[in-house]
Amino acid sequence: MTHDLKGELMKQYHNQYFEGERPLFAETNAVIEGTTFGKGESPLKESQSIQLKDAIFTWKYPLWYSRHVQVDHSILETMARSGIWYTHDISINDSAIQAPKIFRRSSGIKLTNDHFANAEETLWNCEDITLNNVQASGDYFGMNSSNIYVDHLNLIGNYVFDGAKNVEVHNSTFVSKDAFWNCENVTIYDSTINGEYLAWNTKNITLINCTIESNQGLCYIDHLKMRNCRLLHTDLAFEYCSNIDAEINSNIMSVKNPLSGRIHAHSIATVILDPTKVNPSQTTIITDDKVQGKETA
Repeated sequence: MTHDLKGELMKQYHNQYFEGERPLFAETNAVIEGTTFGKGESPLKESQSIQLKDAIFTWKYPLWYSRHVQVDHSILETMARSGIWYTHDISINDSAIQAPKIFRRSSGIKLTNDHFANAEETLWNCEDITLNNVQASGDYFGMNSSNIYVDHLNLIGNYVFDGAKNVEVHNSTFVSKDAFWNCENVTIYDSTINGEYLAWNTKNITLINCTIESNQGLCYIDHLKMRNCRLLHTDLAFEYCSNIDAEINSNIMSVKNPLSGRIHAHSIATVILDPTKVNPSQTTIITDDKVQGKETA
């Protein structure tokens, strides 16, 4: 027998199969193990205090308006799309998620050792999110979400975390065009970011021990801090950035029209400072080889 935190006996479902709409609607205090939910929408809508293990969801909207859910070693198949909306306090561990649009307007989300095969439009407008050792593929992951802690996220997909706030990332890899656009308060440690147009229109972003490859990356940023970062094949960087504090442990292909701050790199092949667009005196540019770039009009 299993009891919940209040000592109440929990209902048991083992090795069962359910079909049809809402088979366990508003179920409360239940352990569901080795169970498949076949064709039929919203099998656990409005549920609370649910423990799922070795479960399989094959159809749409499995966990809407739910509370206090723990999911272990389970599968959300391709048609389990839009699967977890308006749900709060949920953890998913060691699970395979094939469907898109999985989280929307939810909070208290903890994901550990999970694989998202199609993470398109996943984690939209959510808050209080922890990701640990997550693999994901899909565009628009994490849009307009806030209070996010990430460790070992490997993501392939464009527009990651567009409009996100209060994001802390460690030991991660992003292959993503337009990553971290329109964000506020982002700190990224020990990570690799590959993709065009990184972090435009973002306020307060810090990158520490990061490797970046980005065509026209790091532009239109207010308060950009970089420490011990490498910019690989990155050109036209820092355009219209203000309050830059950048220590670059590599060469830079080109820097274009920063608004203000300080940039230090091993070397910069081309420095473009157009006095009709910016005030060159507001930005200090230092290179170890002492070779300055050219000024163009």
